[in-house]
Amino acid sequence: MSDLYARRREALRTQLRERGLDALLVVDLLNIRYLTGFTGSNAALAVHAADSPGDEKHTIFCTDGRYLTQAEHQVPDLERIIDRASAIALVNKLAAQKTKHRRTGYESHHVTVEALDGLADAAAGVELIRAPGMIEKLRIIKDDTEVEALRMACAAADRALADLMAHGGLRPGRSEREVARELEDRMLENGAEKPAFETIVAAGANSAIPHHRPTDSVLQHGDFVKMDFGALVDGYHSDMTRTVVLGEPADWQKEIYDLVAASQAAGRAALKIGADVKDVDAASRDVIERAGRGEEFLHGLGHGVGLQIHEAPSLSKTGEGTLSAGMAVTVEPGVYLAGKGGVRIEDTLVVREAGPELLTLTTKQLMVV
Repeated sequence: MSDLYARRREALRTQLRERGLDALLVVDLLNIRYLTGFTGSNAALAVHAADSPGDEKHTIFCTDGRYLTQAEHQVPDLERIIDRASAIALVNKLAAQKTKHRRTGYESHHVTVEALDGLADAAAGVELIRAPGMIEKLRIIKDDTEVEALRMACAAADRALADLMAHGGLRPGRSEREVARELEDRMLENGAEKPAFETIVAAGANSAIPHHRPTDSVLQHGDFVKMDFGALVDGYHSDMTRTVVLGEPADWQKEIYDLVAASQAAGRAALKIGADVKDVDAASRDVIERAGRGEEFLHGLGHGVGLQIHEAPSLSKTGEGTLSAGMAVTVEPGVYLAGKGGVRIEDTLVVREAGPELLTLTTKQLMVV
């Protein structure tokens, strides 16, 4: 795995050279994990632009004494120093070698004003330059290792839902909380480290609330039950929503389910390399708007997913950018009839040359329980 992280750091160095930076101070723990594999709760990393994958003598990792052994195991290929104030310790080190680090970028979107004052005091002779989003720009394209982690996370969620349904976990008389807890337990049984986020189970009228939090509300015959859930595997998040009906569906339930299913299919089909993210949103949204229900689609179409459950790109009316091969995104249109019920269907997919790769494999046919 060390070769993988070395390649990622080299990709970052290309950006540093393009921006005329000698180094980058990395303080966000997810970005540090992406570049080194380190999973502790305190660390900083200084990546030097002049280093190379085979010679990283100026690239330095810092954590505190709690993680001494862990750092030796997870970051064996970099110089390591131990200090509780990891970021300041690294800046002190850079300042001592200021001829090599005169222009050092820092993650301004992750550094507070107070923390910046401390860094500036330590940076004598080193110019600290705002450099937001450099690693996030790399993270937006998933490599094979990341896609495999996403694939396993999606599989854990798929199996959990299948197990829940096979054992009668969705039935009238159970509460939303009971269903959510069982779904989360079954994700753990199927290989998840933990749920990717707080599981949504919304029954009856609650299914019309996009991000309803499970309550003691009891599932009843005739209810829509909307479940939005995901698993975390190797730090990567899956995201899936399925809506089922308890008992034979009413005509209005069939109508909006079929509408959302058609909208979701249009959104998936629009996931093409080079497509503007606004156009992907529009492809799905237009289906619902043509049916006269545009005002009942209350959110963007989807989002990137990876080390965070919500990351770039944003598939929405206000999103920016175009799709590239290797982007992992969700497609999740919904129609919500306030006080009555709602439907959302969501998949996690990876943008590919030959068409999107579907990672969440549970059927999208209306499931009648």
